[in-house]
Amino acid sequence: MEQTDGKSIDRIVVRATNWVGDAVMTIPALRALRRLLPDAEISLVVRPWAKDLFADADFIDDLITYDRKGMFSVVPQIRHWRRRKFDLALLFQNAFEAALIPFFAGVPLRLGYATEGRKGLLTHPVDPPDWRSTKHEVFYYLYLVAALEHFLFGTDTVCEKDPEASLEISEARKDAARTLLRLYKVGEGNVVAICPGSINSRAKRWPAERYANLADRLLEDHQQVVLIGSKEELEVSSEVVNQMRHKPVVLTGKTTLEQITSILGVVDLVITNDTGPAHIAAALGRPTLVIFGPTNPLTTRPFAPQAEILRHPPDCAPCMLRDCPIDHRCMTAITVEEVFEQSRSLLKRSSFARTVRSLCDSVA
Repeated sequence: MEQTDGKSIDRIVVRATNWVGDAVMTIPALRALRRLLPDAEISLVVRPWAKDLFADADFIDDLITYDRKGMFSVVPQIRHWRRRKFDLALLFQNAFEAALIPFFAGVPLRLGYATEGRKGLLTHPVDPPDWRSTKHEVFYYLYLVAALEHFLFGTDTVCEKDPEASLEISEARKDAARTLLRLYKVGEGNVVAICPGSINSRAKRWPAERYANLADRLLEDHQQVVLIGSKEELEVSSEVVNQMRHKPVVLTGKTTLEQITSILGVVDLVITNDTGPAHIAAALGRPTLVIFGPTNPLTTRPFAPQAEILRHPPDCAPCMLRDCPIDHRCMTAITVEEVFEQSRSLLKRSSFARTVRSLCDSVA
């Protein structure tokens, strides 16, 4: 790439990804972009559902929603981008359409991966790295920011820093989450949020009867259990509840993404399949236990030290299939007992960490 003057970049538009987990995995790249161009105004283009996820983010200045309802939805986006007079478009989204909008909006610098036949729409196309299937997905997005750094400044410092994947939400939102939980009779003591569903893959779901058994074990161990998820996952949550001896609090389908995010920010433990809530909870610094089966934790595990995984991969894993064509052995190999014991261990560590923080605060 021919080098240009980075000081001329005043307004940046970033096209975000479409899935919750992917959106969270772009956080290190967004933070790196902020460090690279600290004085630029960064606008993040997101689908309506993601607006609440990034509402309190300190690494962007503005959110633009893109509610795609058909092929002609690009027209108002093009007009809006043209009015904003962006200097640079950075595309995390790999689709052809993501490059079409800044091209017709006249954004002078357009950087993204040369995928989906869109190379001609980009001023600075980047070839996807050969290592994508062997490194975590956060590095896939960081690689674009590194390419941008080299183009603007001729330097290569982005990948020298450890990726920072943390996400913050305001205390007001945390208070609102606690108030909501109290409305459902969730009070003091450990609160465990369980997400037994997954929107885009049935193969990623640990069996409902095992989630039911686990939730009963946790309730009998004097933990409070809250089932979470989207409306599309209500059937799975109902299947879990119908096989339980006790009754958990069911918030599946009753909350917005903003509320789910806020709840995940205040609970003591999150147990989930490889889904969006796993990434959100880990980014918020909450202890998270993720049950992995057909997907690859090397590339898609939550990128945070608070997250742990459970996995017993057979020879066919990771297959990345949405439905298992055989006997779902990657998931059935994981027992209720080991999930329960690892959950208790995480809760004990979380409780100890809270006690230490409290003592430190009292001394200060």
